[in-house]
Amino acid sequence: MTDTTAPQHEPAGGEPTADEVSEQKAVRLAKRERLIESGAGAYPVAVPITTTIPAVRAKYEGLEIDTASGDVVGLAGRVVHARNTGKLCFASLQAGDGERIQAMVSLAEVGDESLALWKELVDLGDHVFVSGEVISSRRGELSVLVKEWTIASKAILPLPNLHTELSEETRVRNRYLDLIVREQARQTVKARATVMKSLRSTFDSHDFLEVETPMLQTIHGGASARPFVTHSNAFDTELFLRIAPELYLKRAAVGGIERVFEINRNFRNEGADSTHSPEFAMVEAYQAYGDYNQIAALTQEMIQNAALAVAGSHTVTWADGTEFDLGGDWNRITMYESLSEASGTVVTPETSIDDLRAMAEAVDLVVPQDTHGKLVEELWEHYVQHTLVQPTFVMDFPVDTSPLVRAHRSKPGLVEKWDLYIRGFETATGYSELVDPVVQRERFVEQALLGARGDVEAMRLDEDFLRALEFGMPPTGGMGMGVDRLLMVITGLGIRETILFPLVK
Repeated sequence: MTDTTAPQHEPAGGEPTADEVSEQKAVRLAKRERLIESGAGAYPVAVPITTTIPAVRAKYEGLEIDTASGDVVGLAGRVVHARNTGKLCFASLQAGDGERIQAMVSLAEVGDESLALWKELVDLGDHVFVSGEVISSRRGELSVLVKEWTIASKAILPLPNLHTELSEETRVRNRYLDLIVREQARQTVKARATVMKSLRSTFDSHDFLEVETPMLQTIHGGASARPFVTHSNAFDTELFLRIAPELYLKRAAVGGIERVFEINRNFRNEGADSTHSPEFAMVEAYQAYGDYNQIAALTQEMIQNAALAVAGSHTVTWADGTEFDLGGDWNRITMYESLSEASGTVVTPETSIDDLRAMAEAVDLVVPQDTHGKLVEELWEHYVQHTLVQPTFVMDFPVDTSPLVRAHRSKPGLVEKWDLYIRGFETATGYSELVDPVVQRERFVEQALLGARGDVEAMRLDEDFLRALEFGMPPTGGMGMGVDRLLMVITGLGIRETILFPLVK
């Protein structure tokens, strides 16, 4: 017996043309009708599997060449390669995780009629059940010598060529095809699941409780972002999709859940690019009697534990082969000092708006809402952000851009906030939380004035949240981190690759 891994009937390019799809679909629909009319069916409710492709590979990986195991199995997989010869047909069956095994359909084992039907009815992409003995072929290919077979699910559309890379547009629009044909896509899904498990494990080790907060809210808050707006027919009221869970998690902290976290979906009606998606996943956590220094240490631990879970080391390997070290203690810099050093101009909380405007104009920066804080942050992003490839906590932000953050304990005009930058983009943020309800009301009023002047990202005044604070919230450290961006750090991919089904236009 001989075998081959050469594909059969695959399109020449990465993706079949519209005419090829139409032609193949018509042929496959006809085969579907034949299967239904024969009584075998094209989509049986179940097939008698006894094991899986990964299990067989694990058990018999070392089987000697041209050897029979004596073990008869029933398994199923998707046909991704095939070659039909006179008395012997070969097919590579792929499991959902990408593991493959060869099916050998021979005249001697299945008979004339069954072999003829295999050649006529089985196409690339079909799910097929095979039953037979596990053997190693003359080329050492682990195989099932088929005694019986049946279609488990007939594919009506052809697969892309498995040897030609799909375009990025096809990958994100048709993730199901991406998962079938590309190992990296499957590995990214596994990495994301591993990261989620690791995050929860780290929180559990520090006695945090996981909760769920509303996605539909009557007042959006917890971040400076433009919300999606919807309407409830039942309540006849305007509602907003959550931009952040912060204000509800803080309500939980007021109620006595002193270490609380949530892994959630957030929605921001803003632009989409390589680091932003309108719908994204975030982990957010609050620790009573902690501050922004303690929550920074926890965030570093979470990310390093996630890297260890995925890569087995704090050094991760990106999709392009680059190794990136997330180990050790991460650098901490301050916003004002790093901006002063990079720009060559001393910038402090006392620097006037006119001076900051002049600095912005000198580098052609346009800042529509040119408050002191916004000017400082835009200038910092221009001069410093792109230089922060290695993990770096940027500490101590302007007060007017951080309405939910406690004033700095020793530096007037600043708040105790950090942003964590890795690979040049913000990955997480953390605060010493503002828990004084009087000051919080003042900050909300300032935000309302910004909103009245046209700032669509300004927060709204939330009376119920303020009332909760008036019952007393303990000193608290809080953090939020984009899960998609954490995956970007670990895998080296863009945000559309780390989200399983990203929103695309």
